[in-house]
Amino acid sequence: MSRSGYTLPVFACAAAVAALHWLHDHQPLKVASVDLIEPAQIAEIPIEQVAELSESMALAIARSDPGDNLDLTKDTPIWALVEWGGGDEEAITIKGGEGIGRQMNADDKPAIYAYAQRLLKENLQRMLAPGQKIIVTIILPEGRSLAVRTSNFAFGVVEGLSLLGTTGISQPLSTPDQLAVFRAELQNKASRFESLVFCIGENGLDLARKLGINPEQLVKTANWLGPMLVEADVLGVKEILLFGYHGKLMKLAGGIFHTHHYLADGRREILAAHCAIAGLKSPDIQAVFNSATAEAALTYLKSLDAATGSDWVNQVYSAIAETIDVRSQEYIQSHSESTTGVTVCGSILFDRDRKIIVKSKTAGLLMGKLC
Repeated sequence: MSRSGYTLPVFACAAAVAALHWLHDHQPLKVASVDLIEPAQIAEIPIEQVAELSESMALAIARSDPGDNLDLTKDTPIWALVEWGGGDEEAITIKGGEGIGRQMNADDKPAIYAYAQRLLKENLQRMLAPGQKIIVTIILPEGRSLAVRTSNFAFGVVEGLSLLGTTGISQPLSTPDQLAVFRAELQNKASRFESLVFCIGENGLDLARKLGINPEQLVKTANWLGPMLVEADVLGVKEILLFGYHGKLMKLAGGIFHTHHYLADGRREILAAHCAIAGLKSPDIQAVFNSATAEAALTYLKSLDAATGSDWVNQVYSAIAETIDVRSQEYIQSHSESTTGVTVCGSILFDRDRKIIVKSKTAGLLMGKLC
């Protein structure tokens, strides 16, 4: 059985709790208790070191343990610097230090997202007396070097890692045990809804909620899209909306139904093929094929549209979305023993700014029902 662990925000919070404890009691905390909020349970996190930097400032260090998840932050040290002081309104001011990424699309704000903010504030607030204020700076010494091995840049995060997530539990997303967890969630929701939304990751889940889709109809799939589609069909789900970052979801248009990059890629081949079918000139197809990322290829198509007044982005991505729908239903038919054959698939692709690029025709109809 694979072992779960905790997400990065939990260790950042634990370090901050230990640093604030030092400011109060001038005693090192060997284990910090963190209320995860989501889920409602307490995590006991070992603290490696605590140091007093001045009478009003302390530093504590925890170390990431995501369990058996394939997570490059495993064993990464997380520092929290806590000092007395702050602004006029907030009791707790949270800052991103070295190794915490900056959001290019949000005025360079530190990439410390909603769950991490809530986790830090709720746990630390309980330790403050009325009128006390603190400034918390989270530091990931290895964050900048680790970030180059992630897709953070594709989502507009530069110079470090994100404190991202909607829960404190880190599940091993690429193991068969985790597929069993996803299938159990799917079985539960399929018993209540005929229409479901499949989201590969946290960005899709977050955007789907903001669009007004019922959270109870959202199902996280991670990279297991193939088996989850088949399971949904067997369970009698009538409609599935595939909702994902274009650099991941477009793989389905090439018949790739396990989307982890360790297993298969094919994004540039899929994009280039659809560009050729749409009628782009050979130099432009080559430029798309040679783009370093799917996001870079999209940027190139956008610049081509701006320069020529054309509509290549819509043409190419509409074709990709329709292909995803067709190949998804073909995959279900070829792998499912169900004889009903009623599951309909639609797809929505969004970019690094979490802006929708295109909806397939079926997806447009499904959105009308879901929102």
